Amino acid sequence: MAKMEPAAVAYFEGKYVPIEEAKVSIMTHAFNYGTGLFEGVRGYYVEDENNILIFRLEEHVDRMVRNMNILCMEIDETKDQISEICIEVVRRSGFREGIYIRPICYKSELSLGPKLRGVESSFCCYVITLGDYVDIRKGLDVVVSSWRRLSDNAIPSRVKSTGSYLNSSLAATEAKQAGFDEAIFLREDGTVAEGSAMNLFMVLNGKLITTPPNADILVGITRNTVLELAREELGVEVIERPIGRTELYGCDELFFSGTGAQVAPVRSVDQRLIGSGQPGELSKRLQDLYFLVVQGKVEKYRGWCTPVY
Repeated sequence: MAKMEPAAVAYFEGKYVPIEEAKVSIMTHAFNYGTGLFEGVRGYYVEDENNILIFRLEEHVDRMVRNMNILCMEIDETKDQISEICIEVVRRSGFREGIYIRPICYKSELSLGPKLRGVESSFCCYVITLGDYVDIRKGLDVVVSSWRRLSDNAIPSRVKSTGSYLNSSLAATEAKQAGFDEAIFLREDGTVAEGSAMNLFMVLNGKLITTPPNADILVGITRNTVLELAREELGVEVIERPIGRTELYGCDELFFSGTGAQVAPVRSVDQRLIGSGQPGELSKRLQDLYFLVVQGKVEKYRGWCTPVY
């Protein structure tokens, strides 16, 4: 895991406070029942600009606000205010390196009972430093997990809820204990969902294939970025469809995408090499283009990058 240092300042209970003062009671509803909702947003330090560019902040905040409705959450902060708070927490931190912003909406009431409606919600936000979450160069060795992905009609994966990440933790822990880098989830019907906390892309006969939004996945911001870059910039045919487990073994390339993972090639699945066992050509092209985009080097997509300073 990359180095992580918290900023000195967080946003908590409506004001900016020292991080050590941003604490919740052990009676907090979210702590007891997992009734929190969060986003993960990256900021990239661009040396020649001496600035941090936050990647697709507007899209992250929009997804968070939409998902608040699923969890019956109402907070005082507006969508625009949430964006500004994310920027301000980074600005007050003074970091000049890669960072990760964690805005959280949570059931802050000190009450008993697993329910959503009628329970008070609050918003908070903090920032940490973050480099590469996984090895994005050599290729990852992954395993299909024995744990199944949560169903949308049980605990929806499209919502980044704090409680649902127990599912991810079980799969990732199982994989690492067995000596692998990451896990791939199957759905209850046996088709592929995604990684433990990242979306999955497969390259087959020159086409880019990924699981659709209704496959019990988080509809990732990075996923959407990869889809657009592949179509618009590389002219690659993109297909969203169910993927069978054994298709993974015979594909030409495989990679994960996500705010943490970025674009991370997969070397093997269940001890079966993918292609040559090295990051594939399309994976590397997408990875290179992605890093140009997030650092504001592609004018067409500069609007995706929000400067902090």
